Amino acid sequence: MEEAQKVRTAVEERLRRCKLEAHPTKTRIVYCRDSNRRQDHEHTQFNFMSYSFQPRMAKNRWGKLFTSFLPAISRKAGQAVVREIRDWGLHRKSDLGLEDLARMINPILRGWITYYGRYYPTALQRVFRHLNARLVRWAQRKYKRFLTHELRAWHWLRRVAQGRPSLFAHWAEGFVP
Repeated sequence: MEEAQKVRTAVEERLRRCKLEAHPTKTRIVYCRDSNRRQDHEHTQFNFMSYSFQPRMAKNRWGKLFTSFLPAISRKAGQAVVREIRDWGLHRKSDLGLEDLARMINPILRGWITYYGRYYPTALQRVFRHLNARLVRWAQRKYKRFLTHELRAWHWLRRVAQGRPSLFAHWAEGFVP
């Protein structure tokens, strides 16, 4: 911990020379817990630029699981993405076809996948599950046969995703319903 305090002091000094300062309450020392560092400390995770850095499960080259300190989409950023998906109102666009919806949202999806999926793409599964649910609601309003059969709509969407995996950007990345 002494070494961490020295590093913090050096960073704060460097910032002062650049006429900047570290925020007194937001700046803290974080213990990067992983398979090799197992001690308990007050802070073991932090958020930075919509990523949450924390201990996560990973696989080594031989397929063995271990704990590593990795970034992934933060909970707050995930909630913001889900909120934006909800604001699109896809389920109310039953006048459009599936290809039209894909053309409309794919550029945004590619941006999210490129930014948030760079380091720990499986964390996006939670976000894209909401998008797939919105597509199911769209299908329920578009096709009368699914109106009261949500499970059938899920099966239909899954078949479409298997038949045309590149239709939506998140399907192409493996986030199928």
